[in-house]
Amino acid sequence: MDTYQYKGRNKRGEVLQGTIESPNPQAVAQWLTDTGIFPITITAQTVEQKDPEWFARLMGEGKVSQVELLLFTRQIGNMVRAGLPMMESIEGIQKSTGSKALVKILQAVREDLDKGSVLSTAFSHHPDVFNEYYVSMVRVGEESGQLEESFQSLFKQIEFDREMRKKIKSALRYPSFVMIAIAIAISILMIFVIPVFAKVYDNMHVQLPLLTRILIGTSTFMVQFWWVIFLAVGLIYYVFHFWVTSQTGKYAWDKFKLKLPIIGKILVKATVARFCRSFATASKSGVPIMQAFQLVSRVVDNAFYEERILQMRKGVERGESLSRVASTAGIFAPMELQMIKVGEDTGEVDTMVEQIAVMYQDDVEYEVGKLSEAIEPLLLAVMGVLVGILLLGIFLPLWELGQATLHPGRP
Repeated sequence: MDTYQYKGRNKRGEVLQGTIESPNPQAVAQWLTDTGIFPITITAQTVEQKDPEWFARLMGEGKVSQVELLLFTRQIGNMVRAGLPMMESIEGIQKSTGSKALVKILQAVREDLDKGSVLSTAFSHHPDVFNEYYVSMVRVGEESGQLEESFQSLFKQIEFDREMRKKIKSALRYPSFVMIAIAIAISILMIFVIPVFAKVYDNMHVQLPLLTRILIGTSTFMVQFWWVIFLAVGLIYYVFHFWVTSQTGKYAWDKFKLKLPIIGKILVKATVARFCRSFATASKSGVPIMQAFQLVSRVVDNAFYEERILQMRKGVERGESLSRVASTAGIFAPMELQMIKVGEDTGEVDTMVEQIAVMYQDDVEYEVGKLSEAIEPLLLAVMGVLVGILLLGIFLPLWELGQATLHPGRP
């Protein structure tokens, strides 16, 4: 089938345009007529008209960013509150947004709405932008007549999730930068500095210490077989990526990250905060508890916690209390379990869970703030050991040669 670009006008007089695969232009015209769109132009899209993926990303036509989704959610919520028709609201956002990717998606959403689909169904056709949690929240708002509240809740949830991700990236940025700088410095020494000393020692015709021989051997290998190192790094990355994208590998890796020293504690609190805020938002919006567990398990973005949350869901499904399944899951501290128990007794579970999220968010901000103080001594120790090894390996032969010159009679 060929791809055709079409432009038409619906019964409201609005101009709609898009692309569709069809055997011929006549079939496209028939499809437009059947859906209530009067065709204006139908042109075949040649292969040259399709931009490659890398070019689309370069021109800003890649994926919709989280910031753009956040802004869209705020705008559509404000327009719903103002009482504007949905088609008019989406068209207004489509004209005002600077994201070409979002423009295309909103165009497709408008076409689905024009065909009679509800908003949640139109959103569900674009899972890369509107995930299952987003679609379910919109669907609950449509069914309950509280679409404005659903978009407000989604805005707060996306903003909260974005802040958590920023905190985690901030926590990992400093140690990552230092380790990369160390790796670059060692590579420069191995490739450019140690070979110079190796030539000097080779002319001396003396027995070199073991540490020096190891450094020279490593340097020689890096200089002569650098391509092997690049291939090995690429292969390791490919194998690791393949493993971590598998179900077993992702579960093991996500579980391992939570046990890392210093960083692991931040990841645990951020993940629990994301779960609690998402669960509280879904509960307050009227999502059934079973569906809320199912949706939130995918929001936490951690396979280990996803498995534990689904375990909680099975427990509640068997008739167990929320506090009991939360205790069995092993992802809450005693104080949080007590808060959940109090919320269960008072009928305010969503409020208590939201308070846990706020508390953990504050903890994450505090932990990130003192991260540099906690990790700096460890990084300095690693740098000191590496620098000591390099200095000893390079200058130990000179030291021994100097000692032999000053004390020629010593063995």
